[in-house]
Amino acid sequence: MYLEFRESDVSEKTLQNHRYRLDTFIEFCEVHDIENLNELDGRDIHSYRTWRGEDIKPLTLKTHLATLRVFLEFCASIDAVEDGLREKVVLPNVSAAEESKSVQLDADRARSILDFLDEYRYASRDHIIMLILAYSGIRLGTLRALDVGDWDSKALLLKIRHRPDSGTPLKNREPAERSITVSEEYGSVIDDYIRVNRVNVTDDHGREPLISSQFGRMSEGAIRETVYRLTRPCIIDQECPHDRDLADCEATQDKQARECPSSVSPHAVRRGAITRMLRDGTPEKVVSSRSNATSDILEKHYDERSERERAEIRREFLEDSL
Repeated sequence: MYLEFRESDVSEKTLQNHRYRLDTFIEFCEVHDIENLNELDGRDIHSYRTWRGEDIKPLTLKTHLATLRVFLEFCASIDAVEDGLREKVVLPNVSAAEESKSVQLDADRARSILDFLDEYRYASRDHIIMLILAYSGIRLGTLRALDVGDWDSKALLLKIRHRPDSGTPLKNREPAERSITVSEEYGSVIDDYIRVNRVNVTDDHGREPLISSQFGRMSEGAIRETVYRLTRPCIIDQECPHDRDLADCEATQDKQARECPSSVSPHAVRRGAITRMLRDGTPEKVVSSRSNATSDILEKHYDERSERERAEIRREFLEDSL
């Protein structure tokens, strides 16, 4: 009933996320013989919080419990639980440092944003920025360094080059030079952007930047603000997961987009892309080469998989190798 109620005002991906998070609550109820939500009380909520927190990180637990709060609010509106039960869902305290380290644009949100851009802003500069960052996992500075000539449409390759003398050095210099494969679907989007929507300018060094503006090569700050703007949930769902009134929320203003608690930086998009590749079973050496990060750095700063997820991927790999 809850999912049917939300179906008309959220995206399909958001609905899938809610279904996934609430499936674990259903599992908890089954394990603990809770058959009627009218009997649910604060002790059950606390038990679920402890039970769910055994397998996931505090930041992920916070997201799951926030969804449970919204679900219980709906349940109260149809007399399925007692009024005010949502207030008994205590969200875990997550330090700013931990939240900053763990925050990422997960695969479902990335796909929702790309689907939205594909439908409403196809082959726009916004579309290309999010597509390349979310698909490849490259750094913001690497994206900015790309020229039109670095795109090989026939081979479907983005060639990444270190050019410090003309204003676009790479973080790890020459060793960071590489070519990144692009799918045929996304390659068509890049072709259409260059052909139709790219601002046809050169930068101060006479180069043709792929991500361009009327002033030349787009600045890192402007690209960063674009990502903050496009990752606000209200852009896609027309709703706020933080119970803010959109008419009064300052973060709805494009220049204040980073004030939205759910908007993320380009680095969080990179972290999400790398985690997606690892969860899909892509070998670490391939991910390391593609993202220009050592295996140690991947594990320390980017790999958000649980130990159970890693074990399942190893199992699938070993079974396939027999």
